[in-house]
Amino acid sequence: MRQDNGSERSVRLKEIGEDNWLAVRRLAVRKDQQKFLDTAEGILARGYVYRTCRARVFAIVQGDDPVGLALVRDLDEEPACYELQQFMVDARFQNRGYGTQALRLLIHMLAEEGRYDSVEICVKAENAAALHFYGKQGFSDTGYVDPALPDSRNLRLGLKKRTGKTETGQKGGV
Repeated sequence: MRQDNGSERSVRLKEIGEDNWLAVRRLAVRKDQQKFLDTAEGILARGYVYRTCRARVFAIVQGDDPVGLALVRDLDEEPACYELQQFMVDARFQNRGYGTQALRLLIHMLAEEGRYDSVEICVKAENAAALHFYGKQGFSDTGYVDPALPDSRNLRLGLKKRTGKTETGQKGGV
């Protein structure tokens, strides 16, 4: 999948395979972010563990270089939706717009796929940077508190099928 605006800084999503998993497993976030996310190897393992939930792990790639990872799976129990399990940009590549571009590409892809009408993500309440990032992309707090994760917030973004637009009318693609 390649979608970009012609910029050298554009990213694309690439499925994990034999050709890129070794490079991807070396990705890491900043030390202060490690308590919020799994390691790259842990994300790859989750993708395997959740394979019965149609989990997919994507490398976020800029040029030929992996700069991040995203793990999305299908959540069939109520509320049925896509679950963005993990989303990270390596510490060396943060604050360059790669995360925003990659999330928009992922949202656009899921909207086009159209299996569900929303994407949800669970974020630690103390992770102000992530809450701000997802809020800027149109995610809003559902108000639901998972008893197993009382220190986290569930965020949701509604998808419009086939158009690639979110419920707020923002384009989901770059």
